[in-house]
Amino acid sequence: MKKMSFRHIFVVMLVVFILFMNVEGRYHYHKNQKKGGSSSSPSPSATPANSSSVPSDPVSAPTDPGDDDTDSSSSSCVFNVKDYGAIGDGSTDDTAAFVAAWKEACAVESGTVLVPSGCTFMITSTIFSGPCKPGLVFQVDGVLTPPAGPDCWPKKDSNKQWIVFYKLDNMSLTGSGTIDGNGQDWWELPCKPHRGPNGSTLPGPCDSPTLIRFFMSSNLALRGLRIQNSPMFHVKFDGCEGVLIDKVSISSPKLSPNTDGIHIENTKSVGIYNSMIANGDDCISIGPGCVNVDIEGVTCGPSHGISIGSLGVHNSQACVSNITVKNVIIHDSDNGVRIKTWQGGAGSVTGIAFENIQMENVRNCAIIDQYYCANKNCVNQTSAVYVRDISFRNIKGTYDVRSPPIHFACSDTVACTNITMSEVELLPFEGVLVDDPFCWNAYGVQETLTIPPIDCLQDGMPQSVSDKFVYGCSGA
Repeated sequence: MKKMSFRHIFVVMLVVFILFMNVEGRYHYHKNQKKGGSSSSPSPSATPANSSSVPSDPVSAPTDPGDDDTDSSSSSCVFNVKDYGAIGDGSTDDTAAFVAAWKEACAVESGTVLVPSGCTFMITSTIFSGPCKPGLVFQVDGVLTPPAGPDCWPKKDSNKQWIVFYKLDNMSLTGSGTIDGNGQDWWELPCKPHRGPNGSTLPGPCDSPTLIRFFMSSNLALRGLRIQNSPMFHVKFDGCEGVLIDKVSISSPKLSPNTDGIHIENTKSVGIYNSMIANGDDCISIGPGCVNVDIEGVTCGPSHGISIGSLGVHNSQACVSNITVKNVIIHDSDNGVRIKTWQGGAGSVTGIAFENIQMENVRNCAIIDQYYCANKNCVNQTSAVYVRDISFRNIKGTYDVRSPPIHFACSDTVACTNITMSEVELLPFEGVLVDDPFCWNAYGVQETLTIPPIDCLQDGMPQSVSDKFVYGCSGA
């Protein structure tokens, strides 16, 4: 047998070594896969593209739906309404396609209902209900609209609401598109304020749909959309907990009646941030049962300002606490920051902070009105919602001289207490102030001198406030 050279021996050993390393590598790869170890290949359970999961903390921002760095295979979790038969020509009823896409997205984790750009989709009054898998996203990149006016509204549909999101948890309504409420014909109904003959308001039913309603849901996010021209309230949260609203634009004409921008009631833990609202009623309205609401970085106007209330209507109990409004601009509005309650109510409004607010041409910049009455035919009553622990700090700017910039009208029997005024500087927008700031049965302290001076605020506390007015409000 021919003797092998050193070179031949080296080549054989190298081949054996390479074969050994290849087998060893495959062994470790499969071993890691069985253990759930990572590899360079994308996992089939990767986060879907264009998904946005709402965290349990309502103040935390969900994932930006514009991010598209995930594996393209995740598009199976995106349910485009056009794939379910939606036409998107602005006149065809696309409701069935939306319902079908919703049902499939609801059944998977981090599913997305996609309303694509470049089309206008018309749907009728619809309830998108849960429970659904967590992380559901309703993404509007195109235009979404209801039927145009009351004459086109289907008789079988409720005329009190259009889109309703019901019994959901960890859900986002987001996108770069527009939700347009086609509200013009609703605003002109003769039952609306001053829309009848010769500027009258006619009696009779006057129901108009709230554009978007979230009901009995939790951990919600509303981000990035333009919402406009609602027949009535633009967005309403009722019986919810954990709400984040961020970078939303809401708009309707200054004289569009009852078009509150954002209305919340019986809702806890709400953050409203970095949004612009212009409409014909309250920019933001806070109803009974609201606790822990944080409003910051919002621009309002024209509007009726940011309101707590009205509360206590029809002798009802109302409990509102821990509301903060700060770093806000309010311009060209009928009111600035306001608390309004009906006579005869019960409960309390407590722990309210208005801070760092810039007013520009605002009528009634700071107002507490416990004699609120929509029809001016109200009868004086002895009970009232107890208003206490209210602070106005660093409120500056200009006011409309048709009304005093500060108006605290509190109940004869249930005084407003612990009102704090600090660094309040309000000057006439045009002309000269006719009436001084007004106070009635209001107690508090001026930490600094105010402009104009508030000489009517009483020092200390009233002799007594009956507990019966605050009974049943936690933390009251």
